[in-house]
Amino acid sequence: MLDSNSISEKSLHRNWLHKNCPITFVSFSGAAAFITYCSMYAFRKPFAAATFDGLHFLGMDYKVLLIITQAIGYTASKFIGIKVVSELDPNKRIRILLLLMGIAGVSLLLFAIIPFPYNFLILIVNGLPLGLVWGIVFSFLEGRRFTEVLGAIMASSFIFASGVVKAAGRMVIDNYGVSDFWMPVLTAVLFIPILFVGIYMLQQIPPRDSEDEMYRTKRKPMDAAERKAFFSLFAPGIILSIITYVGLTIFRDLRDNFAVELWADLGFSHTPKLLALSEIPIALGVLTIIGLMILIKNNRIAFYTNQLIILTGGILLLTFTLLFMQQKVSALWWMIMIGFSMYLPYISFHVMFYERWIALFRVKSNIGYLMYISDAFGYLGSTLVLCFKGSGYNQLPWVMFFSYAGIVIGVLTVINGILSILYFRKKEKRFVSTALVG
Repeated sequence: MLDSNSISEKSLHRNWLHKNCPITFVSFSGAAAFITYCSMYAFRKPFAAATFDGLHFLGMDYKVLLIITQAIGYTASKFIGIKVVSELDPNKRIRILLLLMGIAGVSLLLFAIIPFPYNFLILIVNGLPLGLVWGIVFSFLEGRRFTEVLGAIMASSFIFASGVVKAAGRMVIDNYGVSDFWMPVLTAVLFIPILFVGIYMLQQIPPRDSEDEMYRTKRKPMDAAERKAFFSLFAPGIILSIITYVGLTIFRDLRDNFAVELWADLGFSHTPKLLALSEIPIALGVLTIIGLMILIKNNRIAFYTNQLIILTGGILLLTFTLLFMQQKVSALWWMIMIGFSMYLPYISFHVMFYERWIALFRVKSNIGYLMYISDAFGYLGSTLVLCFKGSGYNQLPWVMFFSYAGIVIGVLTVINGILSILYFRKKEKRFVSTALVG
């Protein structure tokens, strides 16, 4: 299905897609990435819509145990991705993507078939392949003069798909009486046709051209020596970025995995529609801001603007959490605004920060390396927090725990944002003085 019968016809189609109209190229390529990554969420997140009421194992709430177990596989996948994604051969991307999604789908079927409580272990298998999907899909988009808008379209799926998939999961349970154990695989099945459409569209995206490389630097697979050299060159900046990203990932996962419980604790009991609708203004706001970054051609200006966006996200997260705790904003607006405040810097890392970093310093590399280092430690931190919350040592209600997390991560993002700006300003001056930056 995904192999063209005519290489020449495919080449002509790709050439037309790239050269004939930038709007067509951006629309088609962005849609391909969005559809594919949205579909991936149907293999990863639907079980978060279940509650598994009254089920416990190993002294833990069963849903928390499932989330932790999947996170272990997902985290391991991110560490694997530092090598696999950064060294990825473009000619093998589609085959690898199909294989990964197939493994994830079979694991959900096994989760439904294997009896409770031992089926929780299968979610390690589910998380392992899915952690590599982002890097493969984004490799089609990075290093282009349209990367910001393409990445914004793809990254909006982080927000939109999470709510839609959980809403679909709740619909399967509430309307059709499906058990919590069978719901994930049945929800994934609903998205399989959409997944194949997205992957087919990805295959039609043409490679980067000379103009892309002029604006954004050539992107290439990185071997171990090149990864080590890149880390040595930017170590303080990488470490600051990772720390900020870890905090944002922890907050994002708490909000994402326990959205049903959070909304219920806030007094909203009928959540399926709310899970989807509350994410739409967040997705539109973040998509608009990040997409507009394409208008900034100068990589230096864009890079530091991105730094300010991350800093602003931390300020907003801290501000609205404090206002909510003082009962000066409603629960609904708090959930929407902290979602926006968190996703704006979180998605900036995925779409703009590393993209413009590489373009500014003109180091031949790829986003996959930087992103998978960040993701590896981000999901490790998230998993550790989930283990702490689920262990019974902390009995705070989810809303209170979430509020305190918002304060801590907001402060962390602000402090690190300031330090990051200072570091890169100093680093840039050194590059200019040695004529490494034009």
